[in-house]
Amino acid sequence: MKFQAFLPLVTYPDPNAEAVVAHAVAVASRLDAVLHARALIPDFPPVSNTLSRLLLDLPRVIEDTEAASHERGANLLAEVRKSAAAAGVEATAGEITAPLAAIGDAAAAQARYHDFGLVGWESGNAASQMIAEAVIFGSGRPVVLLPELWDIAAIDHVAIAWDGGRAAARAVADAQPLLAHAARISVLTVTDEKPLQEKDPGERLAEGLRRRGLPAETAALRTEDCPISETLQQRAIERGCNLLVMGGYGHSRIRDFVLGGATKGVLGDLLMPVLLSH
Repeated sequence: MKFQAFLPLVTYPDPNAEAVVAHAVAVASRLDAVLHARALIPDFPPVSNTLSRLLLDLPRVIEDTEAASHERGANLLAEVRKSAAAAGVEATAGEITAPLAAIGDAAAAQARYHDFGLVGWESGNAASQMIAEAVIFGSGRPVVLLPELWDIAAIDHVAIAWDGGRAAARAVADAQPLLAHAARISVLTVTDEKPLQEKDPGERLAEGLRRRGLPAETAALRTEDCPISETLQQRAIERGCNLLVMGGYGHSRIRDFVLGGATKGVLGDLLMPVLLSH
């Protein structure tokens, strides 16, 4: 059985970078997964107001905008076909059309029919971030965020952000296909950010992974007055990890919005590929 990966591609107002395609193909190749790429095309309602035609020619503007989105999508999908063929990855390509305000929901709904999502995250592309958040919180599937500037040559050293909680446990379960391919697994536990449920939860998880034949080790971290999201990513990078696995919003999203949190921090400053499970 092959895993099925979903890749939504933004076309409006700015398209995803081609690097996102390359990253997604690399992950799919690593997992021997089928990659299903879909260009997201906004559908703008027709405008018939006579004044709009006289002053702005809005119908023509809408027509040109939709045509540009189709062209950008076609270019990205062509890159998917080219890169996938070169890497020996089975891939499909198509479009999803939806009203602009609902395009994130449409992407999330499509992601539910796949094992996981692969979503580009570009600091200068607000639309890519919106789609990523929609898929993370609306699909019910694990999502691997792919930063544009990270070179995904391999995913062989996986870090797990572990606090013994429900969200972290769900993330570990969702990450099993990636963990099974890892040459090393580092279980990272931040010890000074909040009270932990037990004395050494990281070692307990690592022991369970080792019983399953997985090469797991542990590391206890301190935030050192840094945001926990920065601590986790920086320490993972320092250890040579090329993927961080973490749960999405371990407590109320409202509380995270007010107080911050690891998930919110990662979404605000993504430094490496991160698998988020919500």
